[in-house]
Amino acid sequence: MNSKQAAQLKPTTILVIAMRYLGDVLLTTPLIRSLRQAYPEARIDVLVFSNTAAMLEGNPDINHVISTPNRPKFVELWRLFRQLFRQYDLAIATQAGDRPFLYSLLAAPLRVAVVPPKNTTGWWKRFFVQCWTEHDDNVHTVLQHLKLLDLINVPRCFSLVPPQTGNIKHLVQEFPFLADDAGFAVLHPHPQWTYKQWTVEGWVAVGLYLKKQGLKLVLSGGPAQDEIDYVANIQRQLPDNTINLAGQVSLAQLAAIIARAKLYIGPDTGITHLAAATGIPVIALYGPTNPVKWAPFPYAYQANNNPFDKIGSKRVNNIYFLQGEGGCVPCDLEGCDHHRHSRSLCLDDLSPDRVKQAIEKVLTSSSYD
Repeated sequence: MNSKQAAQLKPTTILVIAMRYLGDVLLTTPLIRSLRQAYPEARIDVLVFSNTAAMLEGNPDINHVISTPNRPKFVELWRLFRQLFRQYDLAIATQAGDRPFLYSLLAAPLRVAVVPPKNTTGWWKRFFVQCWTEHDDNVHTVLQHLKLLDLINVPRCFSLVPPQTGNIKHLVQEFPFLADDAGFAVLHPHPQWTYKQWTVEGWVAVGLYLKKQGLKLVLSGGPAQDEIDYVANIQRQLPDNTINLAGQVSLAQLAAIIARAKLYIGPDTGITHLAAATGIPVIALYGPTNPVKWAPFPYAYQANNNPFDKIGSKRVNNIYFLQGEGGCVPCDLEGCDHHRHSRSLCLDDLSPDRVKQAIEKVLTSSSYD
């Protein structure tokens, strides 16, 4: 497809395929918003895993969210096949994996996709789509997605869209601290994988420091029992009036709560991306993960270049990015023992004093760079 053909493209039905984790789904929302602005009358559906669909709750740019289990049974696959088969004019696969590729083949005659680089497994997928761009670890995920739009001549929109709840009044009634003039900070201490965890001692030290600054403490966490237990252990070491929301609120409710906080502190996890999208100050604690690709995307960031470098801590707009120290950082591996349940020394050695210094900067200045 050449640029002239792309300019004439006017799809009435579009499927966006985003089949990874919570944060990955959120990072597709600038692409979805760009499509909505370019094709305001089109039906835009999004295909995601069932356990990530909540990240798109209340999204005004989407007509329908289609969800499928991570490991679907034959009956579920057959149902999805019938739901997708040639139901769309355009399918956009935002990941280079096999399932997004196959679902795009099923769904539409016109396909735009991220494909694996040459000389890697799956390089051949480019021959089955009309437009493609190679997966690139040196390009931020949001910008990688937006490169797909360049192929079909759709103007870029950089705004992330967090999940939305319509019942804010009820939320304030349920959690009165939201109306407290003293203000609060949200700490999200538990990422999905151990190799992204900071230390319990670090979280407790930072929580006590925030309390001395006059802020109420709010702990967030997901519904998994190990996460609830982990957050409860931290809560026991903090002041009695610390609020623990682990497993108690939906993603949309959590987004609304975070949006009213003075600041958020969290590790490399989907909730940190969510906090970044609300526009409040975010202190992100990263270790082995490559920030060029996976750092939180700053609020109101409008540039076509990566917001963060591979090495070094940095502030961009509302994001205070703190990187663990070490000559191997970022190694882009799953912990020092190379599996998801291993520890990362670069995070274990991250000093609470560095986090306190970032907090001080947040509390004394809220303007963007």
